[in-house]
Amino acid sequence: MSKIPYRTYLEEGEMPKSWYNVKVDMKEQHDPFLHPGTKQPLGAKDLEAIFCSELCAQEVNMTDRFIEIPPEIAEYYLTYRPSPLIRAYNLEKELDTPARIYFKFEGNNTSGSHKLNSAAAQVYYAKKQGLTGLTTETGAGQWGTALSMACAYFGIDLTVFMVKVSSQQKPYRKAVMETYGAKVIASPSTTTEVGRSILEKDPDTGGSLGCAISEAIELSMSSDSIRYVLGSVLDHVVLHQSVIGLEAKAAMEKIGEYPDIIIGCAGGGSNLGGLMAPFMGDKLTGKANPYFIAVEPASCPSLTRGKYAYDFGDVGRTTPLIKMYTLGSGFMPSANHAGGLRYHGMSPIMSKLYHDGYLDEARAVEQTAVFEAATLFAKHETILPAPESAHAIKIAIDEGLKCKESGEKKTILVGLSGTGYFDMQAYMSYTDKTMSDGIPSDEDLAPGLAEMEE
Repeated sequence: MSKIPYRTYLEEGEMPKSWYNVKVDMKEQHDPFLHPGTKQPLGAKDLEAIFCSELCAQEVNMTDRFIEIPPEIAEYYLTYRPSPLIRAYNLEKELDTPARIYFKFEGNNTSGSHKLNSAAAQVYYAKKQGLTGLTTETGAGQWGTALSMACAYFGIDLTVFMVKVSSQQKPYRKAVMETYGAKVIASPSTTTEVGRSILEKDPDTGGSLGCAISEAIELSMSSDSIRYVLGSVLDHVVLHQSVIGLEAKAAMEKIGEYPDIIIGCAGGGSNLGGLMAPFMGDKLTGKANPYFIAVEPASCPSLTRGKYAYDFGDVGRTTPLIKMYTLGSGFMPSANHAGGLRYHGMSPIMSKLYHDGYLDEARAVEQTAVFEAATLFAKHETILPAPESAHAIKIAIDEGLKCKESGEKKTILVGLSGTGYFDMQAYMSYTDKTMSDGIPSDEDLAPGLAEMEE
């Protein structure tokens, strides 16, 4: 057995004291948000009607490379952080690969995912601002669960609009959110004007994150004491999630390692953005040259088949316009898609880095192949991965097999962003062979792509 430990932990004092703002080191900034009516650039003050004030300031911050983690947030982080960096010895042995495969495990909290890193920060800033309630959307449920936990801790009311098909597939996620005191509504719903409009056009729709965002924003606009919070896509979320990459980098330094390849699943961009942030900083500043791979579902292929253009973040077209890789705000994944990562667009930071060639590659994978990889990983590494995380695992396995063929001893870092214990219906459909791959055709994507201007 190698002298490198199976699990590498940071000590409490080694945990990051600041988030890393990768925008400071980017060669070019992504294009600004635009007002949906005037098409004029928006600043922090313009965004405060929707988001918390401090989050708006973080969203447009392009000067502070490191932003201190407030003591109250750091104290909450210590209930589940630092998270372990684990070497996948058993998976390496099964693949018979000379590659060294490490995964940064973010599922060791009740939400089961990395989402709590930003949820804690966003709720803290809402509490500090004096707000009494928050609204949000959730797809697979990790974000809604994480936010319900943070709201319970800091004492803020929460309403979650959960994508209808996900709420049907994952009723226990709803139960956990309600246990923490959140109100959970299947979206689209009859509780909002935009929800009623969507249902009038398509009563049988399974919904989408774009639908749920529209409903959450509409409710947030009903009171000055309520704001909307988002669990991915936006710059301040990627900022908060940088704690993942900072810990991973510090842990790898303890054992004398540095990744050749960094792989993460990509839906809205928060998990991969957080994992790769400090390593991307090394690449941008010429200190190292790791290879980055974003992995997305073939059912919702925004990076691999989308358009780099200004688009709305929601179906109701109430959000600012965002320059990103997108399939169109009205895009809805096939109802048989159970693998998560169902947002129509990608983080503007991630989109810009991909467009400029710093995020090296994006791959889209079918969900049956994803669950095959998840099952293999679970058998050999004991952790049942979230379907979202399993997208990254699939490509890590592929890269490990490439190393087997070439004999290269590469070091691979994978983001294991969460656990799959609330995704058993999807696992059951895979094991009983009723799972299928719902991949949109070019004709399916054409209407949404045609609506946008580059």
